[in-house]
Amino acid sequence: MKNSRNTELSDRRAAAAQAKTALLTAYRTAQTAAQPTRLAREAERVAVAAAREERRLERERVKLEEQERLVAEATERQEAVVAAARAETEARETAEKGRVARLIEDEATRKADRDRRYANRKARQA
Repeated sequence: MKNSRNTELSDRRAAAAQAKTALLTAYRTAQTAAQPTRLAREAERVAVAAAREERRLERERVKLEEQERLVAEATERQEAVVAAARAETEARETAEKGRVARLIEDEATRKADRDRRYANRKARQA
């Protein structure tokens, strides 16, 4: 026989209330006992989160510095390219001016030679 005694409704309700009170008391006791470890775990989680945030900020800072360095290098390279192009253009212009000056000088020399020959020929004829 499972339940041989005949329990009344009031007995069953009292037993249920007593069991509920016992469970509630056990729960409160467990919460009180676990309070220090819970606080320690929570503090550890907060510390881990703070460290994680600090590492993230450090990564962002390093990434920003790297980006700035790359921009500065690109700017320097661009300036070097512009300076090289300017120097090449100036060298070309100087070479062209020198060539033109030599052509003019050569032409003047040829004209002077021609005039001298002409003058010599006229002098011989006279």
